[in-house]
Amino acid sequence: MPAQPAAPRTAVIPVQTDEDVTQQADTKPPDIKHSPSPVVASILNPVYRRTALVKIQAPFTDRQLESIARGMVYLEKLGLVSVIVLENDQLPRGDSRERTALVEETMRVVNALEKQGARARPVLGTVVRLGPKPGEEHTSGSREFDPPEAHTFPSDLVHIRSALRAGEIPVLPPLALDSLCRSVRVDANDVIAALVRGMVEAAALDKNAAVREDSPSSSPEEMDLVPLRLMIISREGGVPSYARQGMPHLLINLTSEYDYIRNTFDPRWKLTHSTALSNLRLARTCLAYMPPTSSAVMVSHRSPSSLIGNLITNKPALSSSLPHALLQGNRKLTPDTPTILRHGLPVRVVRRVDDLDKAKLKKLLEHSFRRELEEDAFWARMERDLDFVIVAGDYAGAAIVTREPCPPGTPDTVAPITYLDKFAVLPEHQGDGTVDFLWVALHDETYGLGLPFSANPNGGKEGKGEGRDLVWRSRADNPVNKWYFERSTGHIRQGDWVLFWCDAEARLKTEEGRRASAGLSYLEDWEVGRLATWSDVVMKIPSSWKPKPAKKQLK
Repeated sequence: MPAQPAAPRTAVIPVQTDEDVTQQADTKPPDIKHSPSPVVASILNPVYRRTALVKIQAPFTDRQLESIARGMVYLEKLGLVSVIVLENDQLPRGDSRERTALVEETMRVVNALEKQGARARPVLGTVVRLGPKPGEEHTSGSREFDPPEAHTFPSDLVHIRSALRAGEIPVLPPLALDSLCRSVRVDANDVIAALVRGMVEAAALDKNAAVREDSPSSSPEEMDLVPLRLMIISREGGVPSYARQGMPHLLINLTSEYDYIRNTFDPRWKLTHSTALSNLRLARTCLAYMPPTSSAVMVSHRSPSSLIGNLITNKPALSSSLPHALLQGNRKLTPDTPTILRHGLPVRVVRRVDDLDKAKLKKLLEHSFRRELEEDAFWARMERDLDFVIVAGDYAGAAIVTREPCPPGTPDTVAPITYLDKFAVLPEHQGDGTVDFLWVALHDETYGLGLPFSANPNGGKEGKGEGRDLVWRSRADNPVNKWYFERSTGHIRQGDWVLFWCDAEARLKTEEGRRASAGLSYLEDWEVGRLATWSDVVMKIPSSWKPKPAKKQLK
């Protein structure tokens, strides 16, 4: 199997930092065939070919189908080959012309692809079978996702394999084989879910067979069957969000947000987004079988450029962790903005040091900062000043927030400073959405409190409470500062450090409402002196790390 291309990573570096070939002998017998060098292989086969499962949710006009086909062809040129399954919401079930209409729709898509220069193949025979996979009839209830209501065996994928091997895009109508061996129309979601699972299992069998035979897992003519992306193209687009007045979600953590999104789905949206929840369920099922780096995208046919960009970069059109005010006024946020879905990780808020797994948190911090923790001093400080820790998954990421007392002489009415002491994500999780999920939870627990769009299910206050200014520092040469600039309200240079802060959003909103059209001034009365206070406190916070050993100088 060719090596999987690494998912693009969000360059996240922890908040607080204190720094920022052996020659091979030619002894092989002449009868052993030398494998081509990686450099030669990359030149001969420069693009790794991977698969994407695509649901085209018709009906579409010829013009719309042309736009969709153009996107599929461009993706193929970049090495992402689509396996397309059709659906037609307006074709009544049980109609006498049902099968004929499905075949005609399949041929329309094939012709649209070929007009754009691609080679496509209609796969009109049944590839999946109705019902649970034999032997799993009674195990579905124990899973955290909805298992497919259809299945497929490796031998059933022969037509899809043949098309992919020949450089063709397979296009399938939503047909399945029932218990009486009849080809019947089923929901396209069942076909796609069965194909995702079946292709993952078939790829695993291919890999095991290659290992047993001690041969390369695939040749240049083969391709990795494991789906890298799931794409749902419809007239509806992404999943609407109540926090954005019905505009689409940008990035969804299915592990922690699935039930919440379903529970907060406005009944009025069922008129305009009638299949949003069923497609959300399809994404959860498929991503449970796909690799952790995979993603799904729900996109409108009206946004082909975003469709292409999101599939290749694996990022939402706009980061969900950007300030809400920037998202609301951004031109990129439209009803046709795609929704990216990741399998994600559970997110929880821990408020007591005794409830933390110290060994795992220490490992996370040291791996992320690449420094050795001064444990005794660090944990003593946490016992004294800890406010809360947001933990993603099994300590794949964490945000540590402390309460820093104000200097002597500060009025008792002034609350302690809410300080982001550490923000860390393991390198292997810096491309799977964990960074944004963690920052959104941090927003909801601090400067976003008091507003309805902070009521996310992260185990914290769920939007209830009074927002607090969030302050943190970063080395001036930290390459991630650009990321912090985009998410902070302001910053100020302090020698070798940069001091960042995020103002409590509810307070800003209240002040703007009070002043109406006059707007906010550059310096409000309540802001006077706070930067001096923050600098005085934050810059005196001791390092959490053991000193680096001095470098030996050459004599």
